[in-house]
Amino acid sequence: MYNFIVILILIVSVVLALVVLVQNSKGGGLAANFSAPNQIMGVRKTTDFLEKLTWGLAIALVVLSLIATISIHSGRSASVQKSAVDAEQVELPSAAEAMGGQQAPAAPAPEQ
Repeated sequence: MYNFIVILILIVSVVLALVVLVQNSKGGGLAANFSAPNQIMGVRKTTDFLEKLTWGLAIALVVLSLIATISIHSGRSASVQKSAVDAEQVELPSAAEAMGGQQAPAAPAPEQ
């Protein structure tokens, strides 16, 4: 499931990049190539379509990313997570053992 979502995220990302590159910041872009007066979709309709497609792809990318995050965490059961934590527990040596068996020096008593 997770791999399928990652592939969808990659496809949506590439298509979104292509749609953004087709657009022109001054309103030209793809619409500038179709300047014939008898065309079915006008210049304004083409830019509206590209803008709606950009928003739709951006929303799809966010939703797919959230689904991928949720599917990572729900893929493991609680018992598997608990056993993994139990397996990684390491007993730490005491302070005396860490110093090579030597006792830590006592702090001097405060003078009165």
